[in-house]
Amino acid sequence: MIDLGCWPGGWLQVAAAAVGPKGRVVGVDKAPIDPPLDGSNVLAFVADLEEPGVSERILEALGGPADVLLSDAAPKLTGVRITDRANEERLLEAIEALVPLLLAPGGDLLLKIMEGPEAQAIDKRIRTQFTKAKTVKPKASRKGTTERYLLARARKP
Repeated sequence: MIDLGCWPGGWLQVAAAAVGPKGRVVGVDKAPIDPPLDGSNVLAFVADLEEPGVSERILEALGGPADVLLSDAAPKLTGVRITDRANEERLLEAIEALVPLLLAPGGDLLLKIMEGPEAQAIDKRIRTQFTKAKTVKPKASRKGTTERYLLARARKP
């Protein structure tokens, strides 16, 4: 299992429990997990999802493509709407490029997406790579937030 944008580490903990001691979870974020998580089945490292070679580092740490790819990644907000949207679009494009490299055929994706025209276009492109896809919004989401999640099942070969 892979967690892109894994800071502060909550999803890593849940993923580690889900895969059990024989499974492996690799997390990547620009910020380090502090304190580091205990567990021999979890590895988190600091990297930018847009940097060259990040997919190779992830695959090496995991031992091959993942069955599940999680991403709760979001750029740091500046408060300048046009800048924030551009940063969100760049991040989603980086994740979109990583999906076919990191996720095994038949694998599942859970991806945070903020509402906006740029994000909707990326959402549509990603959906074409999967057999089934739907939008979900957890009940725990803050009131008024534009975040939602794309749950895509069974990546096409």
